[in-house]
Amino acid sequence: MTLANIRIECWRTLNKANRVTSVWFPDDVSACTTAAREKQIHMPVTAIDVHVHIHDPRARERLGPEAKRRFEQQARYFGREPRYLPVEEQAEQYRERNMMAALMNGTDETITGLPMVPNDFVAETVAAHPETFLGFGAIDPWQGELARQEIRRCKELGLHGIGELNPARQHFYPNDQRFYPLWREAEEQGLPILFHSGYAAAGSRQPGGGGVKLKYTQPLLLDDVAADFPELKIICAHPSWPWTAESLAIARHKTNFFIDLSGWAPKYFPEELVQQVNTLLQDKALFGSDAPSLPFDRWLREFDELPLKPEVRPKILLENAKRLFGLDV
Repeated sequence: MTLANIRIECWRTLNKANRVTSVWFPDDVSACTTAAREKQIHMPVTAIDVHVHIHDPRARERLGPEAKRRFEQQARYFGREPRYLPVEEQAEQYRERNMMAALMNGTDETITGLPMVPNDFVAETVAAHPETFLGFGAIDPWQGELARQEIRRCKELGLHGIGELNPARQHFYPNDQRFYPLWREAEEQGLPILFHSGYAAAGSRQPGGGGVKLKYTQPLLLDDVAADFPELKIICAHPSWPWTAESLAIARHKTNFFIDLSGWAPKYFPEELVQQVNTLLQDKALFGSDAPSLPFDRWLREFDELPLKPEVRPKILLENAKRLFGLDV
């Protein structure tokens, strides 16, 4: 996407919200971002989905036939037909509900040889829809210094975090000190890291799980990282089953450790998870859907049916994420 196109999209967004009265284009992307976010004074954000994936056909076509097969396998796991979703349409789905979403990116290139969606694509998408999207960048921990430099570049691109890191697919222990320079870099850059935890849809119901190894996703492995990098904000994704109690304990113990509730339909949440986020962890839990795989409207519908206190719901849906990302929306 060219800078001119970003400016045009910015103007269209503002014009739709009746915030401009003449045709004008900001001189740079940062001005566009600032101007577009101003419209939210009149259209308050109601929720922030911190865990969303990119199914755009332009991004997916870069990944090759094996990635397409994996995409179709995961769609079957979630009980849906494989469907590509242009980021423009995805942005509109959130925008029309006055919601924001954090776009994840991922890679397991060292293990599988499959290429990744460039982080530039994520950054361009965020720049085109700054009132709707936050962006996370992908790294391959096994790339060492290149991965560390990519974290720094993600900051320069204007992204908001690193993730989704998926140790089950990337075959690494997060508390392996060989990877500590990466976590230190993210801490210094002020970029949260989102780690997959627990059971994996990737490879599910496949011979050998498609090479995906669940031993790497035990939340307790992140406890060392949270302790050794106290200024690094860590998001432990999903309910972490079969180790749900571990992620809940770490979130209670360490102020820099958060959990997102993505990847599971809320009606299937473990009872201890519901009890904890309704009480002790009401300030540490984040709305995440895993959309488009799990549609966010279904997640929200079932979330409304959980026995949560009225004052807890806005914290999970919005306030905790605002505080985590330092947003004023």
